[in-house]
Amino acid sequence: MRLEEVTCRQRLLGADHGVLATAHPERGADVVPVCFVYLVDAEQLAVPVDRVKPKASPVLRRGTNLALDPRATLLCEQWDPDDWTRLWWVRARLRRLPPAEVPPGRLDELTAALVEKYPPYRDRARTGSDPFSELLVFTCTAVSGWSGEA
Repeated sequence: MRLEEVTCRQRLLGADHGVLATAHPERGADVVPVCFVYLVDAEQLAVPVDRVKPKASPVLRRGTNLALDPRATLLCEQWDPDDWTRLWWVRARLRRLPPAEVPPGRLDELTAALVEKYPPYRDRARTGSDPFSELLVFTCTAVSGWSGEA
């Protein structure tokens, strides 16, 4: 059953992670699991490039892909192998905002929301260390979703 827009937005707010898809110029879709925050009132979503989990480099392929094509998709879902009436997914169509277009104070707001939502970021911030090397900020251009509920 198709989900109404307001329900899609509520499920995005409640989701603890999603899968971000960006466009690689040669391979096509690059898909990675991510954490994120969604600001409904601003129709903006942020995906951090953090300093908490180990990485070979802070320059990630998703950032390179977005520099070439600012479009992305975030997919959140719930799966229950025993009760398919509990299945749902929500897809957010996104467009990355160039850093210069992110409103003043918005990065602080998004950082605070991420630190509040994810305890490992909170622990890092308490020590006075910035948990993020970058925030990828997006405008949410559309949402759609489906649910197995009748």
